[in-house]
Amino acid sequence: MKEFRGHPLVAYAIDAALRSEIFVDVIVSTDSAAYREIALAYGASVPFLRPEEISKDASPDIGWVRHALLALRARGDLPDAFAILRPTNPFRSPETIRRAWRQFVEDGKANSLRAIEKCSQHPAKMWHVKGSRMTPVMENPEKQATPWHSSQYVSLPPVYAQNASLEIAWTSVPLDRGTIAGDEIMPFLSEGYEGFDLNEPTDWMIAEQLAESGTATVPDLQRRLVR
Repeated sequence: MKEFRGHPLVAYAIDAALRSEIFVDVIVSTDSAAYREIALAYGASVPFLRPEEISKDASPDIGWVRHALLALRARGDLPDAFAILRPTNPFRSPETIRRAWRQFVEDGKANSLRAIEKCSQHPAKMWHVKGSRMTPVMENPEKQATPWHSSQYVSLPPVYAQNASLEIAWTSVPLDRGTIAGDEIMPFLSEGYEGFDLNEPTDWMIAEQLAESGTATVPDLQRRLVR
């Protein structure tokens, strides 16, 4: 709900979802009546409030995803698929969502799709620390070769990190398997800043600079504000 360029972050997720025009409904899952009013003001649906016990900082996603899908099924509105658009990304666009949906449908066999980007900090240069010693998280299997932790990034095997852009899955996956991803997960390579995630104060500084310079764009949300 922290504001970015005059609007709460969640508003940009709602706006991108609505303008993608691929959803039968855009729902905000929250346990807060105050957040519900903000979501409604920007055009989302909030047909239920989720229980406090699945809304804690460390609550896994599967809890609120299943809660939402079971509530929709109970009222006869269960869709065949769903997307998670996390509210910490203001640069995700409607075309981002449409592109991901096209790829997911065209694949036809994946349980889910998840946005990823090439990692900036390679795990081969990360360490497990035990007492006064440490061991690398990833090791070069060629024992006589240069250790990966002493190698240049460009020589390391490609590794990707998930980002805040989106996730898509068939509704049967969390309802029948108890997971939001399933076993067959397809990659969605995000482009530019469409996976940029705002969590730390430095992220906000960078995002403001990106938006101010026009390097990344956000929509004018005044036209959607109905309160």
